[in-house]
Amino acid sequence: MILVADKNKSVFWFFASLFIFFLSVTIFTDEYYWTLIPFGIIISYCGWQNSNIVFFLLLITLPFSAEYHFNSELGTDIPDEFLMLITAGLFLLYFIYRPETIPKNYLCHPLIIFLLFSMIWILVAAFFSTNPFISFKFFLAKCWYLGAFVLAPLIIFRNKKTITKAAVVIAASMFVVASVILIRHAGYNFRFADINDAATPFFRNHVNYSAMLVCAIPLFFAFYSHATTKKMKWLIVGAILILLTALFFSYSRGAWLALLVGLISYWGIKKRLLFQSFVAAIIFFVGFLFWAKTNDRYLQYAPDFKTTIFHKDFREHLIATYKLKDVSTEERFYRWIAGLRMIKDNELTGFGPNTFYYNYKPYTIPAFKTWVSDNSEHSTVHNYFLLVAIEQGIPGLIFFLILIGGMLCYAQRIYHRATDLFHKSVAATTGAVISMVIVVNFLSDLIETDKIGSIFFLCLSVLVVADTHISFKGTNEINSNNQPTG
Repeated sequence: MILVADKNKSVFWFFASLFIFFLSVTIFTDEYYWTLIPFGIIISYCGWQNSNIVFFLLLITLPFSAEYHFNSELGTDIPDEFLMLITAGLFLLYFIYRPETIPKNYLCHPLIIFLLFSMIWILVAAFFSTNPFISFKFFLAKCWYLGAFVLAPLIIFRNKKTITKAAVVIAASMFVVASVILIRHAGYNFRFADINDAATPFFRNHVNYSAMLVCAIPLFFAFYSHATTKKMKWLIVGAILILLTALFFSYSRGAWLALLVGLISYWGIKKRLLFQSFVAAIIFFVGFLFWAKTNDRYLQYAPDFKTTIFHKDFREHLIATYKLKDVSTEERFYRWIAGLRMIKDNELTGFGPNTFYYNYKPYTIPAFKTWVSDNSEHSTVHNYFLLVAIEQGIPGLIFFLILIGGMLCYAQRIYHRATDLFHKSVAATTGAVISMVIVVNFLSDLIETDKIGSIFFLCLSVLVVADTHISFKGTNEINSNNQPTG
């Protein structure tokens, strides 16, 4: 007891001294981020003692995190990106210290192999980048994303309880944030022009907000299917209605479409048509691109510069979209056309990860220029699939499409192989969420963001774990059936 007390006292004085030291550095330099260091060390220490703490703390903070810019060149998301780095580092060390914590059949799973090929190609593209420094920074950031949302879950998701806990934590956090934003938006009389202000500081804009919001809704439907009491079912129904209200007032056309696709995807999983639908969609869009390119048909849809404006009234916004006079829609065309022209110049390795902004303007067509084409926000092409092809070349896009196709295929496969409600719910929910992520990323580029990227890679981890558990259970049942009886 005396030794334990002495150890605890030593630990206390170590961390107290550490905090006083960095507080002094903060006062001397007038740079407040120094005070984060002792907290990071404390969290790392606690995480090493109990690995689940840091991971679930990271999940809680995902919807609450906000962008913070140290200067014009350096920005991050606080606190989740800070926790991602700690989580990735901790679990990497944990894996090195005890490699058996991740079974070999997890690491050899086809989805992990597809992901590995995709990462290798990102590294290859970085070597041939037009700006290697930026591209290698992107690769490193991607590594700690995968460490936090692929490596860590493969260690933590060892049973149904931990998977359920992760889903509840994310869903509850998003519900709280959505409720806060909905209440704040009510103060603006739910005006379309003010939704971005209501979503601040949790989300950069209503597109990012609605994307994460729509991905949380399937989790509540899964909770409903597992609720055991009427009271719990009514509470979940109430939460779903609130989230649907929040989604409606997010005024995001892409998220509304994603919700519809999510519902169709659930039907597709049950009918064994989800993966086939994905392949059909790829064929359709490739055919559409060839059609638009033939005889330069796309030039017929060039906008009138004077009439493509931002509409503060949502009804006018929808009408403008239908008439191809909405500035956000036309600006997408402006960048998509530039992006397609860029691909021809670097089909194999692309321009390099995270370099679109620095290369696209010479490829634009003035006929599609809009009022916001100066791109002061340094945003990208607003289509993640196109972005991958531009920055990583056609092979990079193929690897990414194989990864997504594999995820949809395994979601469908798990649903029909599972014999229990839990794994069926996991497969259906995950398949619906992945389909939603595909839709929102067709109109935006959110895989590399903390809000949507985290959900995407968590879905991958859940599928690997669920498929391995079902396969292992099935093997055991076969083996037990083949055992000789006495």
